Amino acid sequence: MRFTESARTLSLTCIFAIGLAGRPGLAQEPIDLDDFEVTFTEDFDQLDVSAWGQNRSRWIAHTPWNGDFGDARFHDPEEGFPFTVNAGILRIEARKGADGQWRSGLLASTNPKGEGFAQQFGYFEARMQLPPGKGVWPAFWLIGLDRSTFTAEIDVIEYYGRAPGEFSSGYHVWRQGEGAQHTTDGHLTTVEDGVLSNEYHTYGVEITPGRSTFYLDRKSIWSFETPPEFHMPFFPLVNLALGPGWPIDETPNPSYLLVDYIHVYKRKAQSAEN
Repeated sequence: MRFTESARTLSLTCIFAIGLAGRPGLAQEPIDLDDFEVTFTEDFDQLDVSAWGQNRSRWIAHTPWNGDFGDARFHDPEEGFPFTVNAGILRIEARKGADGQWRSGLLASTNPKGEGFAQQFGYFEARMQLPPGKGVWPAFWLIGLDRSTFTAEIDVIEYYGRAPGEFSSGYHVWRQGEGAQHTTDGHLTTVEDGVLSNEYHTYGVEITPGRSTFYLDRKSIWSFETPPEFHMPFFPLVNLALGPGWPIDETPNPSYLLVDYIHVYKRKAQSAEN
């Protein structure tokens, strides 16, 4: 839900108007990571980030296409804001300044030149504790590396603080051109009120050539048939945005998203084939 403001509005309408919460889910099948090998490890013992990939930093602090979204501007990293790391935990802070403007943080593992980490197929996972309060909009999501004719997006988790008993997952193909038909679908997962902001949980998705499956605490919650547009490398992003379209006049100032790690895996059988 990040490509453009109009695309974000379209996808929100699709997700909340179709009644996805009533769809039958999967049988809570767990993912067995013994079948995988780690290909990307970010444990936030330190943070290698720059605004746009200066000195080939591991992370940049904006979307590679320079597309802000929501009601807080994503801020270049500076001492103590919007990113801090302590004891292996990344803290992304959203803060309202003296000028009345909200600023916050985003990390992307690929820079505008397409340099950085991206992987075709595999399991992408983040362990996070979400911020409480109306107006917060944290997310862990993936973008397809080739955006020349369309943008492929997978939202592993999007959380709206106004609804502390649920979060959404979804996927999108944003096609270019006047009148282009977009593909979008999603799922709403209900949880106990407040549990996502009181505890750490893992949020993951496995992309395979045939099917992609979402996981909460490594138990399956929803899957979809992998579209051909997703047969490319994807790169991870994590952020604390505000909005989207919901009032932020009651948003706690400051608000914090805590991220324990971001890990990416590839199935051992897939590695052997390659």
